[in-house]
Amino acid sequence: MADRKSSSSGAVSSRLTVKRKDRAENEVKKEENPPKEGENAENTPVENGENTEKPEPMELPPFEIISGDRMDPFFFKFQFKNVEYSSGRNKTFLCYLVDQGPGASGLLRGFIEDEHVSGHAEEAFFQQVLPNYDPALKYTVTWYMSSSPCSACAMKLAEILKARKSLHLSIYSARLFEWEEPEIQAGLKALAAAGCKLRMMKPLDFTYTWDTFVENDEQTFMPWEDCQENYEYYQDKLADILQ
Repeated sequence: MADRKSSSSGAVSSRLTVKRKDRAENEVKKEENPPKEGENAENTPVENGENTEKPEPMELPPFEIISGDRMDPFFFKFQFKNVEYSSGRNKTFLCYLVDQGPGASGLLRGFIEDEHVSGHAEEAFFQQVLPNYDPALKYTVTWYMSSSPCSACAMKLAEILKARKSLHLSIYSARLFEWEEPEIQAGLKALAAAGCKLRMMKPLDFTYTWDTFVENDEQTFMPWEDCQENYEYYQDKLADILQ
């Protein structure tokens, strides 16, 4: 698999990567420096509770699914951070491992990122990575996701697991996506009932993902201060949903 594939040329892809990184860096700055009283999130003065300047339209890159072997370390630290809020994290990163059992051509490994597309990373996985299914093979698929599946994806995955009896899927998520919504809870329950193993990512999972799927330049991953606490928070919420 190529290191990074998209519908754009290499030069355009490089510029898009810089733009995406700039947007993520701006969101990090907002988290570290919340707006002062009398200012909005863009540090624009507010008069009478209203913004005095009209917001500029957001420039979106071309619709695409991005895939590769290893992701940028900045994207990992921002997108996979297991915070209770998700400001700026409006996409899904899906890291995958696929073992097709004895006789297969080896372990499949990589990541998928959905960048402003209608199709989500979960759907793209079965279109790009595992489009064909051989019932004679035993598939063990492991995903490390920046956010748990939406309700539509969860239902689609449940149907795939019911149809592909020899495929076992485990999903480890950094955050729970809109977990208070009834349709999200129903989707996760359906997914678990179809045989999918669901768990939140522990600090050791973040370290493993860093070592396996990130261009880390042999740097050691240091979990953020509340990584364990946030894992326990989300794991309790997931356990309540699935009980």
